[in-house]
Amino acid sequence: MGTGMRIGIAVSRFNSFITERLLQGAQRALRSRGFTDEAITVAYVPGAFELPLAAKVMAETRAFDAVVCLGCVIRGETAHFEHVASAARDGILQAGLETRVPIIFGVLTTDTVEQARSRAGELQGNKGAEAALAAIEIAHVLKQFRSPE
Repeated sequence: MGTGMRIGIAVSRFNSFITERLLQGAQRALRSRGFTDEAITVAYVPGAFELPLAAKVMAETRAFDAVVCLGCVIRGETAHFEHVASAARDGILQAGLETRVPIIFGVLTTDTVEQARSRAGELQGNKGAEAALAAIEIAHVLKQFRSPE
């Protein structure tokens, strides 16, 4: 399934105890679909707020069939959560629409650390793996409608 495709992954270093698990899940999912290490490029950014720009620049290189954004925003006692989560969501969506390269939202937005751990592979699967599989699927769908270059 992954033969000939390349996937970029932008990963937030903030909450790395969660985002590293998301990355591992994404890499496992891609490898299980035939991707080699050379077909997967990982770029680290400081936090979820920086994911949209990194993803857009990665997509603009045209080196990737899709880009996966992995991050984790955990609610705190201030409105900061809402600002970061919505900026990441909106920016990632906009980057994909502008570049016409699939950019997948794999950013956890949870109320607690326990919820984040659960979604990063402990209880409810691994959302990083789900994001990687979504990237493969949408990249294949879009290839059907694109003319050869």
